[in-house]
Amino acid sequence: MRVRIAQEATVDEAEAIASALERHVPGDGHVEVFIGDADDPAVVHDLDDEDSGSAAAADGVSDEDLGPTARERALREEIADIREGGPEKYRRRLAEQGKLFVRDRLELWFGDSDPVPGERGPDDTTEGAVEDPSGLRFEDGTFANFDAWHANSPETDEDSDDRLPADGLITGAAEFGGRDVHFMANDFTVKAGSMAEHGVEKFLRMQQRALKTGRPVLYLMDSSGGRIDQQTGFFANREGIGKYYYNHSMLSGRVPQICVLYGPCIAGAAYTPVFADFTVMVEGMSAMAIASPRMVEMVTGEQIDLDDLGGPDVHTRHSGSADLVAEDEHHARDLVAQLISYLPDNSDEKPPQTEGRAPAKSPVGIDGVVPQEPNRGYDMERVIERVVDADSFFELQPEYGAEILTGFARIDGRPVGVVANQPAKRAGAIFPDAARKAAEFVWKCDAFDVPLLYLCDTPGFMAGSDVEKEGILEAGKKMIYATSAATVPKQCVVVRKAYGAGIYAMSGPAYDPESTLGLPSGEIAIMGPEAAINAVYANKLDEIDDPDERERRERELREAYREDIDVHRMASEVVIDEIVPPSDLREELAARFAFYETVEKDRPNKKHGTVL
Repeated sequence: MRVRIAQEATVDEAEAIASALERHVPGDGHVEVFIGDADDPAVVHDLDDEDSGSAAAADGVSDEDLGPTARERALREEIADIREGGPEKYRRRLAEQGKLFVRDRLELWFGDSDPVPGERGPDDTTEGAVEDPSGLRFEDGTFANFDAWHANSPETDEDSDDRLPADGLITGAAEFGGRDVHFMANDFTVKAGSMAEHGVEKFLRMQQRALKTGRPVLYLMDSSGGRIDQQTGFFANREGIGKYYYNHSMLSGRVPQICVLYGPCIAGAAYTPVFADFTVMVEGMSAMAIASPRMVEMVTGEQIDLDDLGGPDVHTRHSGSADLVAEDEHHARDLVAQLISYLPDNSDEKPPQTEGRAPAKSPVGIDGVVPQEPNRGYDMERVIERVVDADSFFELQPEYGAEILTGFARIDGRPVGVVANQPAKRAGAIFPDAARKAAEFVWKCDAFDVPLLYLCDTPGFMAGSDVEKEGILEAGKKMIYATSAATVPKQCVVVRKAYGAGIYAMSGPAYDPESTLGLPSGEIAIMGPEAAINAVYANKLDEIDDPDERERRERELREAYREDIDVHRMASEVVIDEIVPPSDLREELAARFAFYETVEKDRPNKKHGTVL
């Protein structure tokens, strides 16, 4: 093909025209471009030049001689540049804060190396940055917002805030702990990890694909929220940032959603961690709040720093919005690796089983751990470690509502969710925070088909004006509802005292457990002996003037009452299924969880309940 162009055209323009035409010319793609009236072509192109494609083989070039073209090399350079992230000045700040650059964080999570904050300096080449972690399956939206910052301004300075690679958000799929997962990760070097139109689109697509695939989602959050100066096009739209939380709601109970916070997540960004099933904060890095300290001061006049407003201590001890606090980024990954090992990919699958392991301490010691006296404290974890597989108890929210222990464990390799009263904390009485914590944990276990083990030793729900103001009835209702509605196999063990509505919340006989077992130390009653004697016999006891006689009479009444509520009486009346020698408890539970593994439970046909 011969083409003649205007006399004022340049050779570069002739080159561009030849390159565009050569792939549309049949045969060898030969193109000659003449400028003005010139007799000789300014440019001659054939497909067998440097940028040759498949046609080159037809011109005698062997397959072995084919390789990346200039076009592909240019693309790789663009990708490498994008993977360098935002301005270098912000990369240096991450190192000062002890934080990993987001690409190094992905290497930690999904790769083979062990990156250190600040290890990759500003003088390193981009060659390393373009390499994918070995466990990274693929990335979506690498070129998001590319035209806005690069294609139109390729000379953008590396420290310019106009750099918006990947629009500050990385999404894709990866292998983690032997499982395929979806992930998102904010790039804090790009506008403080803030979200704008194209990043929002990537986030929404990732969530929607998780619904289709039924695979877990990891949210690696380090975001300051929506990009206020670019809010048009993503804030209030039908497919805008508000759709995050709709999608979170659709994913809830379908696939596990696990969030790790690496920085301050404010306003809209703070909702992803609270919508997630499990949230890990990192000491010295993480915070989440509905508004920043500056905004709080503007609205309320309160002066407060971010850690006191929404740091790890706030959300693991007081609000219950976070499950665990990691010491550093490596520890955060380790915690999530442990956590996900107890969960299925989705609600249609069973939790993964492993080879069973003997408990860390012998079950023979259980009876010695549990005091005979109902009011004497002890650590329920000493019972748990003699029942579950060694090193398998993974406690969640240990600092929140500490009078109830919640966590995952394994019994002979089978995952179970443990809900256990903790007599070492506030005598094991159930306070509002503990009730809410237990209700949410039971609900999550039921969603992901994790059987439940209740270890009951409680005087019941706490009484008093303070807990009434904190909503003890509402919180207790939620715990009882979650236990009632759960359709997974449940085993209840009356370890010692089971007083008041505590036996209801702990899946007692009326709450459809597969078994209610008792240890010889067990007692089931409306209330404990002291309270019962005071309620029934207070007037008669007041008539006894002799202190010794009164003490003797109280002791007799107390012993008679305890005989009436003793676990043997309950077994005699078939209130409980079996009294188990404490040394046999683990073996008994393993057999019952295995036997009832496939049990199916019907609940009334309705849209949903109204309690949770």
